[in-house]
Amino acid sequence: MENKTTEEKILELKDIVRNIPDFPIPGIQFKDVTPLFKTKESLKTLTEVLVEKYKKEGITKVVGIESRGFIMGPIMALKLDAGFIPIRKPGKLPAETMEEEYEKEYGIDKIQIHKDALSENDVVLLHDDLLATGGTMRAAYNLVKKMGVKKIYINFIIELEALKGRELFPEDVDIESLIRYQI
Repeated sequence: MENKTTEEKILELKDIVRNIPDFPIPGIQFKDVTPLFKTKESLKTLTEVLVEKYKKEGITKVVGIESRGFIMGPIMALKLDAGFIPIRKPGKLPAETMEEEYEKEYGIDKIQIHKDALSENDVVLLHDDLLATGGTMRAAYNLVKKMGVKKIYINFIIELEALKGRELFPEDVDIESLIRYQI
């Protein structure tokens, strides 16, 4: 994937994503990102295109959402010369936390972040693997915003555009998705 444009690299990455029909329930076409991590070449290319946009933005912390945001989040943090902060499900973080509730298709859930994880001097890149309905990332965005950081960027590997998760965010929020599917 060397000597190719960013668009060509993204198309090649899109070809590597695996489609799993009827997972986790019948009718769902699951987009499996794990093949992107399988070879050093695809992992390297994925890392390059994920961080390219943010190299000059002064990112100080990459915040990854449990659990697939924990795969690329730390790698991106290293490439951006930043720290990594996890957002987890309740009861998983040992120190004092802040939490945010959000609606899922089958009920209410919560996520948490350590209260001392971020400061008003931080420029944050929120990362997760997939934007679908947007509930989890909106909750993460709300948590980070409450911490008074300077700026928040959001990025995903994949976006399912037909589910309109992007619409949950204010228009001024910078959201980037590498690979987009209608569904």
